[in-house]
Amino acid sequence: MPDEPQPEPVDAEIVEPWPAPDSASQPDGTVTTPEPDETVSAPEPVGPGDTITEPASGYTRDGVPTFESVREKIETRYGTAIGAAELASETPEGRSVEEQYEARQKAAAERLARIRESMHRADDSG
Repeated sequence: MPDEPQPEPVDAEIVEPWPAPDSASQPDGTVTTPEPDETVSAPEPVGPGDTITEPASGYTRDGVPTFESVREKIETRYGTAIGAAELASETPEGRSVEEQYEARQKAAAERLARIRESMHRADDSG
C-alpha cells in the first residue's frame, strides 16, 4: 500500500560488532596475541591457608545449595516440629488426643492378647 506512511526509524544506540575494541581481536576479525613484554594477570592460586567462601545466599555459583544451608533448613524444620508437638501436647485438645491414642493402644494390646489366648486354646484342644 503505497499511500500509507512508512514508520519512522527508531533511534537506537549503535552497537559495535563483537568482540569489544579493548580485546585482542582487530576490527577485521584477526586475533593478535600479547607480546612477551605485555603482562597478562593470571588468577592467584589458592594456598592452604586460603578458604573459598560461598556467597551468603546459601547456594554455590552453579545454583547448588551449600551443605550448611541444607543443614540449617533441616535443623529449623526439626526444631519447628518439636516445638509444635510440645505446644500441642500442652493444650486441652492435645492432651485429649494423647489420651485417646493411649486408650486405643491399650485396647489393641488387650484384643491381641485375647486373640493369642484363643489360638493357644485351639492348639491345646486339637
